Amino acid sequence: MARFTLVIGNKNYSSWSLRPWLLLRQAGIEFDEVRVPLFQAGYKEAILRYSPAGKVPALIDGGFVIWDSLAICEHIAELFPEQRLWPADWRTRARARSACAEMHSGFGALRTHMPMNIRAHLPGRGMRPDVRADIERICAIWSDCRASYAVYAETAPGQPPAGDFLFGHFTCADAMYAPVCSRLLTYGVDLPDAARRYVLAITSLPAMQEWINAAKLEQEIIEEDEPYRAQP
Repeated sequence: MARFTLVIGNKNYSSWSLRPWLLLRQAGIEFDEVRVPLFQAGYKEAILRYSPAGKVPALIDGGFVIWDSLAICEHIAELFPEQRLWPADWRTRARARSACAEMHSGFGALRTHMPMNIRAHLPGRGMRPDVRADIERICAIWSDCRASYAVYAETAPGQPPAGDFLFGHFTCADAMYAPVCSRLLTYGVDLPDAARRYVLAITSLPAMQEWINAAKLEQEIIEEDEPYRAQP
């Protein structure tokens, strides 16, 4: 039995569950997985057995529960500093945390009109001016993170070189933006070259492919995350 148990929702829909799951997989940290299909009979009671918030994800560390995706990522990064799940430099680390916090609290239009749905292929659906503004802001964040890290890496020998990840290597910031990458593929969004490379880098990760393949095997349908299902 692993030290950690991660309680998640449907892999096809639960963007918040994906974030800590991917972080743990990328860091090579063993954990047991409990999947609770959302919006099914008794699902709230099932989650409350693990989390006082009644929401997924929740991480059980021994008898201690951490809920909320970002809190779980912070906890894992603190326990496993050797995994370098935050950038080493305080400036780039602060930038990474700012990017995570903006993802955590913002982009409501994108969430509403382009809900995560890995099984679907919906090019062009959900693209409204407010959604486009969210996507443009996300692409700007990605460019800013890579540019700021590149400046730091040039003066810091031994650091991973700048590449397609936001801070040279996979960090909590990449985990937080992974569901966005999935959304952009589902809805066939045209992206600048750098953003397209980033989406490919994240979605090509073996751990991400594992999640995607499992999501495609799920059978549940959550109507509120399928706003285009009944439309031609």
